[in-house]
Parts: sequence; C-alpha cells; structure tokens
Amino acid sequence: MLAIAVITLITCTGLAGVTLGSALVARHRTAAAADLAALAGAARAAGGQIGACATARAVAAANRAELASCRTAGQVVEVVAVIRLPSLFGVPMTARSRARAGLAVLQPP
Repeated sequence: MLAIAVITLITCTGLAGVTLGSALVARHRTAAAADLAALAGAARAAGGQIGACATARAVAAANRAELASCRTAGQVVEVVAVIRLPSLFGVPMTARSRARAGLAVLQPP
C-alpha cells in the first residue's frame, strides 16, 4: 500500500514538472513570436495596417503562434501572440505575449 502511494506521488510530481516546463517553454516561444511579428509588421507599416498586420500574422504563424490582435499607430505596430497548450488535468492553458515595434527617431544630443 505504501509503495502505491509513493509511486502515485512520484508520478504526480513528475506530471506537474512536465506541465510547468511546457508552460515555460510556451511562454518563451510566445514572446519570441510576438517580438518577431511586431518587428516584421513594423517593417511593413509604411504600407498601411492591412499590410503590416498581414505580415505580422504570417510571421506569428511561422512561429506556431496565433496573432490575437494587431494594431498600428503610424509606423508603430503592437501585436498580441497566443499559443494554446494541450489540456492537462482538464485545465486549458494559454501562453500570451504582447510586443510593440516601430521606427526609432534619433534625437541629436
């Protein structure tokens, strides 16, 4: 009986560790996808919001993320990328990250 309890405890601890690890990896992947999508969108922002957001959406998809939102303000693009994780223990998990990119204006000293 004690052996079954120990095996159950070890299994649950292992599953919790795997869940935490996959959530951390997904968070980093989402941040990278959002950063790259915002940079790509900002590069196209001169062509308007449709071109910028279409480019950002394609870059996010190439990074296996979904673009939840895309906004432009002049040549600045702000995106929110989402990665949905497989449900473990019946709890759906989502990693979400926001990024913003645009042209830098250099001010003389």
